[in-house]
Amino acid sequence: MDPTRLYDALAAEIRPLESAVVAYSGGVDSTLVMAVCHRELPGRTLAVTAVSPSVSRRELEAAGRIAASLGVPHRLVDTHELDNPEYRANAPNRCYFCKSELFGTLEAIRAAEGFRVIVDGYNRDDVGDWRPGVKAGEEHHVVSPLKRAGLGKAEIRELARWLGLPNWDKPAAPCLASRIPYFTAVTVEGLRQIEAAEDALHDLGFGVVRVRHHRDLARIEVPVEDLPRLVALGPRVEAALRAVGYRYVTVDLGGFRSGSLNRVLEVNGGAVNA
Repeated sequence: MDPTRLYDALAAEIRPLESAVVAYSGGVDSTLVMAVCHRELPGRTLAVTAVSPSVSRRELEAAGRIAASLGVPHRLVDTHELDNPEYRANAPNRCYFCKSELFGTLEAIRAAEGFRVIVDGYNRDDVGDWRPGVKAGEEHHVVSPLKRAGLGKAEIRELARWLGLPNWDKPAAPCLASRIPYFTAVTVEGLRQIEAAEDALHDLGFGVVRVRHHRDLARIEVPVEDLPRLVALGPRVEAALRAVGYRYVTVDLGGFRSGSLNRVLEVNGGAVNA
């Protein structure tokens, strides 16, 4: 895996874009796109991060620090997906409505300020996952340079490490609504409760954690190797999560699994693992 070749492949997709608004979440995928756009389109790149109750404040602050450290122009914009009853209903296509709101907001910025395209962090390994937001990207003509360059997760992390990006090994951090089972309504109160619970667990030293929100029950997922420590801290964990409003606190003995709530879905005859 030659990082020079990886960079050249990605840069070759970005240079012809001329100028870009980057849909920047603070994850490694969009950070890499942002960084290379900034290098290849100097003065013609704007990173934009959505602010809403679906995004944890920890993630927003980290995204801002990274953009500032790289010298990339960065803007926070409010998005209002929770105003949409179809988003709040939390059907399996919830992400479509979120991305539609995001890309519509970015399109207004792009058009008003003369940028040529919107770009995102969609990549080769995302193809085939359950990602209803992809349709929204297509509708708004969003460009996905990582996918065009044929880069998957391993290549992205290697290239990000080679470029010295501070979050090259950062675990994925999807929006807080992904902790709520499908067809359970997404509410501001629920999102804030999830955020507070996960913040408490991060403060106890757990780097990768999900608090799956089953109304008054919290189901905690951490990597299997962290389960003994989580159980050992049981009384503190229970007290912390009860303090933010959960009545019952449980631990998933299967450990952390990305997209575990998607197990209720079937796509092409197989379980979705988005």
